[in-house]
Amino acid sequence: MAGDRSFTDYVKSRFFNDLYSAAEEYVEQNWEGLDLDLRNIHRVGGVAMSDMTIKFVSVSDLQDLKIEFDVVVDAEIEATEGDYHYDEYDICNQWLSIRCTGDLALNLDDFKITSITSYQKGKMPRPLSDALVPYIYKEDLDKVALDFLRKYYPEALKAPMPLDPSKLAERMGLKVEVRDITEDLSIFGQIYFHDAEAEFYDSEMDELVKTSVKAKTIFVDPKAYFMRNLGAVNNTIVHECVHWDKHRKAFELERLYNASASRIRCETVGGIKDGEKDATDWMEWQANSLAPRIQMPLGTFKTKAFELIKQYQKELGTTELIDVMEPVIEALGIFFCVSRQAAKIRMIDAGYEEAIGTFTYIDGRYVKPHSFKKGALLRNQTFSIGAEDAAIQSITNAKLIPLVKDGSYLYVDAHFVLNHPKYVAQNIFGETELTDFARTHMEECCLVFDLSIRAGVRERYHRECFLNRDETSLIRFEIAYGQGYENASPEKQRKLLADTIAETQRVLNELPNNLVGSLQMVRKWKNVTYAELAERTLLNERTLRRVMNGEEGGSLNTIILICLGLHLPPPISRHIISKSGFSLKYSNNDHAWYDHMLQSRYAHKMDENRKFLQEHGITPL
Repeated sequence: MAGDRSFTDYVKSRFFNDLYSAAEEYVEQNWEGLDLDLRNIHRVGGVAMSDMTIKFVSVSDLQDLKIEFDVVVDAEIEATEGDYHYDEYDICNQWLSIRCTGDLALNLDDFKITSITSYQKGKMPRPLSDALVPYIYKEDLDKVALDFLRKYYPEALKAPMPLDPSKLAERMGLKVEVRDITEDLSIFGQIYFHDAEAEFYDSEMDELVKTSVKAKTIFVDPKAYFMRNLGAVNNTIVHECVHWDKHRKAFELERLYNASASRIRCETVGGIKDGEKDATDWMEWQANSLAPRIQMPLGTFKTKAFELIKQYQKELGTTELIDVMEPVIEALGIFFCVSRQAAKIRMIDAGYEEAIGTFTYIDGRYVKPHSFKKGALLRNQTFSIGAEDAAIQSITNAKLIPLVKDGSYLYVDAHFVLNHPKYVAQNIFGETELTDFARTHMEECCLVFDLSIRAGVRERYHRECFLNRDETSLIRFEIAYGQGYENASPEKQRKLLADTIAETQRVLNELPNNLVGSLQMVRKWKNVTYAELAERTLLNERTLRRVMNGEEGGSLNTIILICLGLHLPPPISRHIISKSGFSLKYSNNDHAWYDHMLQSRYAHKMDENRKFLQEHGITPL
């Protein structure tokens, strides 16, 4: 599909004249009931609409492909003087709401205006976006999945059971066909909304061949069964069923613009590679999010999970959840015919945060299961990092450096753990490892790191994958440790690291023992103009100049903004703050967060840092 199609624009281009005529007639017949702001005339002699602008269109979802929509227009109305002693007139504006209906299956050829009223703010009962995509919020996903199952597969809500995707498709009037789609498996599933002449890869002929395809057909590539797994194939079919149920109207809007459109296809990385949030992006997010919730409805999933937990606790002779979490997730995946990753995420949805520490692979090596206090980690945080990242953190992270140098923390089994016999021990082979207590109380003894993803994919689609650092994951994770290293080779990273540390030390040694001299030196070192720095920090350029030239004392916040705006390494920021006459008070919650930014987020853009503070409810700088 070609980006966002606008229903409002379509209405403007096709139905403007109809809407204008209806609004014009309404104004002429009902002007006495309108709240017209008449200032110049003494007695109304005549009223007529002289112009009209369509402001927006609100759409409500109806059965099948029918829609109801309110076209909100701004009517320019001219009122003339009725007293012949005067020659005056007034021009005023009135917003009107024009209620319309139509059937997308008929290309809106049955368009009908059903009523016109003065505009009043209100919400459609089943609202669709301007691209005719339903509004589905994250907190409502389970409810939407339940409604879907009540409609098509109600027995799945009565007791735990695997959902048969072929039976689901059949009940929806859809047909599933298994055949080659592409040579490289870049498309693993697609659904056709209309009859079409399509091209498919023929593995025997090793070429693309044209094939007549009927509407309501789902295609799944057979190679997906071998290169992926049965759980992923089942998910693909359910995913396409969601497209049929939720996105037919958006697709029909596309056909109003492009009559040759026939299908939605789903690519192996989620289908969307640009940086814009368009209608296709939202449809993929909805299908990706709803499919596993349909396959594993939360109520019956919890029932099965609890049953398996008790079973494995009894079999393994343990009461610790973390000891049974991996076999329980494996069993859930097999029972519901879904992937292990999907079962793991659903366990976390169900409130079992112990699942976060399961099936983790770092540097190609399996990391033993670990658990922690509920709420100890955010979605994009981890206790586990690779050896290379650990080495870089040990050298560049100002908070970590002294903890590692004095031996307070050790890097053990992909974690920085407090060096104490309660948490670290030697196994029978003389290898250092985490104690069982440490593995079940990670928040007590291990450091937390922020994760980011390095890939040309959308953050929203892959957000859940932060919890899936599994053996077969194609997503590459990295620890955010500063601007400049992310895209370099390991060899270049090491050289960049050594050069950066050396350069920081050189500048630090040359900084004068006063604020003004230090500020002037680092600004020139970073080669940033006052205008550029003012734009980054949102400080007034004149004020900024006066502070940096010593004509004003400024404030602690100003100094912090300058340090962040110049992306100064932590040792240099500490030097400048120490010469400013101000200090960070760690008893102050805001100051603690500012210090964290100076230590760990100094390489981030200012916009990112402002958003970071806002998200954590911290007083903005």
